[in-house]
Amino acid sequence: MEEALLSRITVNPKVLVGKPTIRGMRISVEQILKALANGIMPEELLGDYPELESADIQAALTYAAELVAEEKTFYVEAA
Repeated sequence: MEEALLSRITVNPKVLVGKPTIRGMRISVEQILKALANGIMPEELLGDYPELESADIQAALTYAAELVAEEKTFYVEAA
């Protein structure tokens, strides 16, 4: 399931300067995440972008979760 969702995320240097987008459209993952973070409901996004599908929103969230999961953190104890 996760692979199918992530296959909706595309990167093309000729589209939005290579930012991750949804299915090659000019809708970036960043745009979707920022909208959701600012309280825009998924239904509203789908209304604003008729070409967007609910699975695209889920794909953007899954993509972000994967990036955070791979993030390396370092803890340095104060002296």
